[in-house]
Amino acid sequence: MRLFSKAAIVAMGWLVTLSSGALADKVKIRDIAGREVEVNVPVKHVILGEGRQVYFTAILDRDNPFKRVVGWRDDLPKADPESYAAYLDMYPSIADLPTFGGMKDGTFDIEQAVALKPDVIIMNIDAKIATEEAGFVEKLGKVGIPVVYIDFREKPMENTEASIRIIGELFRKQDKAEEFVKFRSENIAKVTDALAKSSAPKPLVFMERAGGYSDDCCMSFGDENFGKMVEIAGGINLAKDIIPGTFGNVNPEQIIASNPDQIIITGGNWQGYVPGGNWVGVGYGADQKEARRKLEALTKRPAFTGVKAVKDRNVHAIWHQFYNNPYQFVAIQEIAKWLHPDLFADLDPVATFKELHERFLPLDYKPGYFVSLKEGDGE
Repeated sequence: MRLFSKAAIVAMGWLVTLSSGALADKVKIRDIAGREVEVNVPVKHVILGEGRQVYFTAILDRDNPFKRVVGWRDDLPKADPESYAAYLDMYPSIADLPTFGGMKDGTFDIEQAVALKPDVIIMNIDAKIATEEAGFVEKLGKVGIPVVYIDFREKPMENTEASIRIIGELFRKQDKAEEFVKFRSENIAKVTDALAKSSAPKPLVFMERAGGYSDDCCMSFGDENFGKMVEIAGGINLAKDIIPGTFGNVNPEQIIASNPDQIIITGGNWQGYVPGGNWVGVGYGADQKEARRKLEALTKRPAFTGVKAVKDRNVHAIWHQFYNNPYQFVAIQEIAKWLHPDLFADLDPVATFKELHERFLPLDYKPGYFVSLKEGDGE
């Protein structure tokens, strides 16, 4: 039996203390709202302010995107049921994760959140006003639970990389975060570099948000989110000067008068929200034949009467959830191919999305994210 002196035991105690400190450091993180927040990292217990935040936890915790998650908002099964089903199949325990309502609709249960003892709550920036008005940040702060804001929706082209780096620091996965940021920027550059060398005219694009979700027409995007993606992909966003913020509406008369060259409609399987709706059900493993049928039906609405895009069959549908996750570069590539088919004949957004899955995500890739009325377009 090996014996240790008292001094050696004390020294080993200091080593254990230092090692523990190295594994759990209190750091100041500047979030997307510009707030300095003290957090013990790496965080081990996390509440996701939105279920769709799994799109980024999957990048950083590929082995198990839910291993830190002690609670999450209840939106994923309805907003993206196919992805939820795929993750549920791989990680059955997520069915038992505590769920929350939203901050903006006033159904977030702060007492439940405190009881789960999270190291941090990650909130989308669009919930900031509601969170502050309810006094949740102060109340949670009093019991040592920090709130960190990130953003993939309001200004995603501005805030995505910063948000990924923030979460990388929280999870202590900075290297993986930087690897993803590099992959993202390289794939956007495949579009922007080619456009910088081209003199091809920019088509006018009407980007419809969630077409067919309701009978109203037409929701769209201002100079951010999909609106900005259209500009990056070499198009002119019809609603850029009509909608002052990220989201808004364009009336049918404006669409007809503008006569867009291209129409792109975001879609998803929203059976949980609008059963039997006219939405275009693109997404993970979607039925593309059915999605194309529903896309065709949407062109019959009064807002698209006689417009050039419909006459030329330049009408497309794309997965709505690209608007709210760090995979937007795939959407940019697909939009670029639709707008400039000759310039981007060799660009393969599907291959890009497959590589994203192979390198960063636990799920296998399944087609279904894009459809088009243009012959030969889509997956």
